[in-house]
Amino acid sequence: MKLAPIVLPVLVLVSSTLAPAREAKELDNDINYDDRKTPHYDLPPLLVTAQGRKITTAEEWRSIRRPEILSLFSNLVYGRVPQPSTPLKIEFEVSRTDDDFMKGRATRKDIRIHLSNKNGRMSMHVLVFIPNKATRPVPCFLKHSFHNTREDDFDAAILRPGKLKNGWPLGEFLDRGYGFCAVYHEDLIRHNEVEFLHSIHKLFYPEGQSFPKAHEWGVISTCAWGAMRAMDYLETDQDIDHTRVAVMGHSKMGKTALWTAAQDERFALAISAQSGCAGAALWRRKSGETLKKMVTRFPYWLCRNAWKFVEQEDDLPVDQHMLLACIAPRPVYVHSSVKDTWADPRGEYLSAYHAGEVYRLLGQKTLLMEEGSPPVGKAFIESQVGYHLRDGGHSIEKYDWERFLEFADFHLKPKDP
Repeated sequence: MKLAPIVLPVLVLVSSTLAPAREAKELDNDINYDDRKTPHYDLPPLLVTAQGRKITTAEEWRSIRRPEILSLFSNLVYGRVPQPSTPLKIEFEVSRTDDDFMKGRATRKDIRIHLSNKNGRMSMHVLVFIPNKATRPVPCFLKHSFHNTREDDFDAAILRPGKLKNGWPLGEFLDRGYGFCAVYHEDLIRHNEVEFLHSIHKLFYPEGQSFPKAHEWGVISTCAWGAMRAMDYLETDQDIDHTRVAVMGHSKMGKTALWTAAQDERFALAISAQSGCAGAALWRRKSGETLKKMVTRFPYWLCRNAWKFVEQEDDLPVDQHMLLACIAPRPVYVHSSVKDTWADPRGEYLSAYHAGEVYRLLGQKTLLMEEGSPPVGKAFIESQVGYHLRDGGHSIEKYDWERFLEFADFHLKPKDP
């Protein structure tokens, strides 16, 4: 297959203009936002293998089709994590504990996850917040964060009770009995990494390698791997019920949350907010951000094999409904917004809708039964595949946080007899 014509020197220039790129994209005159102009497409079947075998049972899905789909995503979209060249040592250090955080409502733990081998050493700085009223291990949200966990964004906001300085409503999570874990997306790799010399990759390179191979991990896959190491820690924290950990993220990190949960079944629930292209939105619709636009601005968010499918998305043997389906039978929630057209809210909904085929095969309830998008403001909570469409743009608002908590309450907390 012919490689897409991507000129790397131009791509590198974009990396220093991260915020303008997010705004300038809306001015591109070759973006389709009109659903009437969406090309005809046929989605790859969820329940037919590459060899044409029909999948009819839950066991066949788990043992045959799901591993096949995950392998395709690993090798062609996000990139596979290789074995490190020498054994990797992982150590956890509780570097600081504050049991009077937010005026005594929580205990804050600063966790350092040290990663080392003969090639070098790197560390992640993970934050964990535990409600002080808890009398037993608590369920927990693990959030992929754009905010640096080493800075004061995670201090309590003095003039906004219950919130962190970054605006997150931590108090609402604490009051409902949840722990909260923040994982910074640039701990192991830069946001728009193009060199891969100082990222976690350096610990994995064999002698003579200095750049990921075409099928090896890009930025999103690296961030997902980091979240799994945070989960390794949470399994050791006696204040956390590690069987009830939800992974969530917004935008780029919403893409990452889905890929994290699809690979790692330790996560009990996934929430993806406005994740768009390479997240919940279908590639084949070519609405809003496309693969071409993504790899032009952020060439290595995905693996280099993904470049082969620029303007040839129909040749991809997967689409994003299959990624959501790989999370089944665990609950997954997708959040879209009307004005966030870059993320293709219609495509995000359709991905969730089509994933329901696997959930139903596994005996799970999904309320997304109509192909037409639901009305604005209607939230599907009591469903293994949850969804809401909110008015407004690309952000997480109070309404969204409330729906995320309701979804977690329904699926992660014991039901009344």
